[in-house]
Amino acid sequence: MEKTKEYNLEKRTLQFTKQVISFVNALPRTQGNIEIGKQVIRSAGSIGANYIEANEALGKKDFAMRIRICRKEAKESRYWLILAETRSEEKTKALESLIDEADQLMKIFATILLKTTK
Repeated sequence: MEKTKEYNLEKRTLQFTKQVISFVNALPRTQGNIEIGKQVIRSAGSIGANYIEANEALGKKDFAMRIRICRKEAKESRYWLILAETRSEEKTKALESLIDEADQLMKIFATILLKTTK
């Protein structure tokens, strides 16, 4: 199920959030997964929301701050995803794919931030 990666970050972050929600909805309903699910959905959704805000920034400093938040939320999403408990190989592969996407988003936002603050 390998697709080419989306380069439009608004669409890509929206897709990531939708995939996270779908993944969380399919997890076993353990107490841990319920709490982890709430956290990861919030942090994943925050990535795209803050990217939209960054694109409407009032200046360079505001833009950089929003991009920092995007990177931080991608890092937090990765953390929560690592903690999720799966019970099937199929779900484990989906989880690995989401963790990889969170890593890639972290790197993208780090690069944007580096270029912005130079």
